[in-house]
Amino acid sequence: MSSSITIKRIADADFPTIWGKFRIYGFEGHLEGAGERRKETAVALVMGDILSSPPLVRIHSQCLTGDVFGSLRCDCRQQLEMALALIAEAGNGVLVYEEQEGRGIGLMAKLQAYELQDQGLDTVEANEKLGFKVDYREYALPAEVLKALGLKRIRLLSNNPEKVEAVENAGIEVVERVPCEVEPGSSYSEAYLKTKKEKMGHLFTR
Repeated sequence: MSSSITIKRIADADFPTIWGKFRIYGFEGHLEGAGERRKETAVALVMGDILSSPPLVRIHSQCLTGDVFGSLRCDCRQQLEMALALIAEAGNGVLVYEEQEGRGIGLMAKLQAYELQDQGLDTVEANEKLGFKVDYREYALPAEVLKALGLKRIRLLSNNPEKVEAVENAGIEVVERVPCEVEPGSSYSEAYLKTKKEKMGHLFTR
């Protein structure tokens, strides 16, 4: 049975930030397939005219530990801030923020994975030790959000080739993949980035 997703815009407001003025949209999506119906939510921050030419777009998965608490175990907060800064510099663009904590395994499981990483496992090994796949993230909802915003062609800010492929498979043309590379902030994040590159196929120039 194939999956389908329906989305609904439930909020729309002005959103001034330290990077400039955005419009913030709240979306609710219902994914149906394989006998289940699951609700997901996502937020889109939109700046400027995004329809005249392919805008810069970042699809960012929620990371409470990094985005909020400034964890040095990952590069999530640095990527989030880089994306918002690049969108502001361009004067237009979109950031879609979706709830897929810990590559989709959830916050508590992610903290259990941290405990295993303290014992010497990398992020991939820790997920597998807990009985999870390396990455559960799906990008159906963010793709539908982009479509709801009227986008057909984008410049995607990502190092993840699977994200590029998922967006294109959803019917949105990625005219350019823009690297979202940050400098490792510590030995923790250096190991994290190495695992992303060597075991998950993420693209880095260094």
